[in-house]
Amino acid sequence: MTPATPARGLIALLRLPYWLMTGGLSVLTAFAITKDPLSLSVQTVLLIFFSMAFITSAGFAINDYFDRESDAVIKPKRPIPSGALSLKQVMAVSGLLFAVGLVMASFINWLSFAIIAVDSLLLLVYSYMVKRKSGFVANVLVGILTGTAFMYGQATITTPATVSLISLSLYPIAFGTIGGNVLRDILSVEGDSKTGYPTLPQKIGGANSAKVAALFFLLTGVLAPLPFFIGNFTVYYLPLILLWSVLLIYASIRLVTSASTVQNVCKYERIVTMSMILLPLALIVEAVLGG
Repeated sequence: MTPATPARGLIALLRLPYWLMTGGLSVLTAFAITKDPLSLSVQTVLLIFFSMAFITSAGFAINDYFDRESDAVIKPKRPIPSGALSLKQVMAVSGLLFAVGLVMASFINWLSFAIIAVDSLLLLVYSYMVKRKSGFVANVLVGILTGTAFMYGQATITTPATVSLISLSLYPIAFGTIGGNVLRDILSVEGDSKTGYPTLPQKIGGANSAKVAALFFLLTGVLAPLPFFIGNFTVYYLPLILLWSVLLIYASIRLVTSASTVQNVCKYERIVTMSMILLPLALIVEAVLGG
């Protein structure tokens, strides 16, 4: 068994893959809106990416702090229950990342700082209170936070700083995050029941929860092409995003019409998760060819 060292614990605490979902998505949104990625300085791109990425990791760290008792039961390899990091170390890392992320955002413009500040507050509220009161509200809040990456991407590159229909038309894509979290709650219902988290599947059952998830996937699939239809993005955005829409709509239909077994939920959750790569690819194509 690999020993739980502080270095390994820190890497696990940061959840580095999620930097691509937050910082990466913000950068790609900025690229797609400008249609000219090379017009942005390296400094600006780094500030956009790491400010959002650091806030994301800070949120995971503070969440691990508040989840330490439940993680000891269902996720004992997490940094705190494994002994890799102490409570003081986790709090210090979280505080430092929040501070650095906010400072970096302030170097961009006031609106970027405001968006990051609100995200930070919501992450604290999520970890401290919301997750323990209502699993579904927590799912919705995570979706709201995911959607701010689009707003942040626009706010960082506009003068004067603004958020408009360009990024707001991308916001419904975040509905898919809500659906994905509901499906994962179905798969972890046994562990959540042991730790007392009031998730949606515990309240309305797995079958009904799958239908709720399907609704959010359907909304994402239908609304994902919206930036093109309201004139913000070009036709180059469409091919990959329409393929993603088809896969999301297919998954939503199957979640409703097939038996809500663990195997089926795993299957369609995997389809949705793997198909998400089409979103950043669509933004890249729009950024490169849409100018």
